[in-house]
Parts: sequence; structure tokens; C-alpha cells
Amino acid sequence: MFPYIIRRLIGAVIMLLLVSLVTFGIFFWLPKLAGQTTDQLAAAYVGKAPSQEAIEDTKERLGLDDPVVVQYGNYLKAIVVGKDYKAGPVTDHCPAPCLGYSFRSSQPVLQTLMDRAPATVSLAAGAAVIWLAGGITTGVISALRRGTLWDRTAMIIALSGVSLPIYFTGLVSLALFSYTLKIFPGGGSYNPITENPVTWFQSLVLPWVTLAFLYAAMYARLTRAGMLETMNEDYIRTARAKGLPEKTVVTKHALRASLTPILTVFGLDLGLLLGGAVLTENTFGIPGLGQLAIGSIRSGDLPMVLGVTLITATSIVVINLIVDLLYAIVDPRVRLG
Repeated sequence: MFPYIIRRLIGAVIMLLLVSLVTFGIFFWLPKLAGQTTDQLAAAYVGKAPSQEAIEDTKERLGLDDPVVVQYGNYLKAIVVGKDYKAGPVTDHCPAPCLGYSFRSSQPVLQTLMDRAPATVSLAAGAAVIWLAGGITTGVISALRRGTLWDRTAMIIALSGVSLPIYFTGLVSLALFSYTLKIFPGGGSYNPITENPVTWFQSLVLPWVTLAFLYAAMYARLTRAGMLETMNEDYIRTARAKGLPEKTVVTKHALRASLTPILTVFGLDLGLLLGGAVLTENTFGIPGLGQLAIGSIRSGDLPMVLGVTLITATSIVVINLIVDLLYAIVDPRVRLG
């Protein structure tokens, strides 16, 4: 197990380096290939009608005249050991891991990401609990009652959930439950859990259910397909022949074997959501990483875009590493070599 973890950690570091290299190249190398000069790049970060002195100062501060390889090396160095930024006579030290400063707000990128992360984590974690419980339960019951009215109804609802985009179901749920029935707060009412746990919960119930409806539908179909295949295996017939209770056969033998593909998909889904549930956050006005990413892209805030990209990549890599380690626990037939 330990050598496997070491290999995966090394692979994760390489993957993150590749992601940062590609993203850095897209924002700092491709514009030069498209014909933009360093003066034009610097002018985009100064403001309207910038003076030549301000442009030269920005070029020096950001190192835009340096080769792209040098710029990327300085970026990685700042993550590892930090970096000193000069703003006139004042020198500001950005401690490691330093992701730079926002071009628009002049705030540390890492601090901004940490301020926005709790909202995204709250949204992703709450929705994940709902869609796992609802999707897996529905899929198991549908597989055990194959061809019944329950099975057909559940699969029709699941197909609808997969087909309908989140911005449609989100707006419909807001119109019905927030603005018509006034059961839940409307969009933009998010409150941090540290301020008021009750209002935090109330503001996230509707986003949780709306987001979970999309994913639970997919997980129900996956669970049903996996259970139908597993229930025909020889070891299931052997377990029944031994006289084991049907509940034990279903939960301990059939369901555990069916969870392997679900774990794989869950790792990808949760990692992406932790990097920012863009559509859900924008639909319900939740100030998370997804909303931050959209705003940063629109304003051309490259350090912030790089920061969100690295957070997303790190979430996916770490969660998939955990999922790989869970395979052997969920399915005893899996052995990590």
C-alpha cells in the first residue's frame, strides 16, 4: 500500500505541474504568439488611458519582458518559497504558497480563494450527501424491482434529471419555491455558517436539492445497471445457497461490488464541484469559487484564473487518490499493487 501511495503522490505532483504549465502558457505565451506586445499586455492591467511610465512599471513588476520559461519558473518558485513584490518604495512579501496578487483587486490570490472556498465546499458537500443517498437507494430498489411501476417511474425521473440543465431546474425551483411559495430564500441570500448556521442552512437547501437532482439521477442509473449485472454473478447465487438473509446478500455482497464504478464517477464529480460549481453558484448567487472564476475570466485577472485552475486540479487529483485507496475497502476483489 505504501509504495502505491508514493507512486500516486509523485504522479499527482507531475499532473499538477502539467496543469499549471498549460494554463500558464495559455495566458502568458499564446497572447505573444497572437502578436500582442508586452506594452499591450501591461496596458490591460493598468486601467484606462495608462501613461507610459505606468506601463513600464507594470512590465517590470510582472516580469512581462522575461522569457516565458523564466516567468513560469518564478511562478513555481513563488509557490514553494514565496516572493517579494515591489510597489514603489514598499516591498511586500507574499509567503509560500504564493499564487500572486489579483490584477484587479490587488489582494493575495490565495487569501481570496480561501475566503470563497467555504461557500463552494458547503454547496458541494451538502449536495453530495443528498445525491449519494438518494441516487444509490433509488438505483438499488429499481434493480430489485426490475420492470415494476417503481422501476419505470424512477428511471423516467432519472432520465429527466440527467437531461435538464442546472440553470433551467435552478431557475424553475427559484421561481416556484422562493418567489411564489416563499418557502426558501431567493438567490443571493447565502450567509456563512460562522455568522448564522440557521440562515446558512436555509440558503443552501434549494441549491443542494437542485444540484443533487441532476447528479442523483445519474447515480441511480449507474447503481441500477451495476446491481442488475452483479445480482447474476456466481458468488451471489452461492451466498443465497448458503442461506444468508436477502438483506445481507444485497448490501454486503451485491451493493459493495456495484460501488466501484460509482466511486470513480463520484471522485471526478466531487473534485470538479470543489473547484467551483459555476452554473449553480451563478444561478443562486452563491459567492464561491465558480462565481469567482467567471468574474476573473471576464475581467482578465490572470493570477486569479490560475489560482482557481490549480485549486480545481488539486481537488480532482487528491479526491481521486482517496477514491483509489477506497477501492480495496469497498470491493475485496480489488488489490492495490
